[in-house]
Amino acid sequence: MEFLSGIPRVNLQAFVAVALFVLSLFISRIVVNISSGKWPGGTAFLFYLRVLLGFVFAASITLGIYSFAGICVI
Repeated sequence: MEFLSGIPRVNLQAFVAVALFVLSLFISRIVVNISSGKWPGGTAFLFYLRVLLGFVFAASITLGIYSFAGICVI
């Protein structure tokens, strides 16, 4: 990945944090649509999506905080 060599790692980490936050918004929209009955899905699938949402949201918060602190963890 030659094109990423000039970008500081902390900035890439911040970008990944923003991307994970957008992914968590997308997953939460899926959960709302399934819960309201617009889309098909069962309770087990909703449980899986909610657990996935928790992990993705926690990862975005963690990476964002470390990015603001200037600590690279990736």
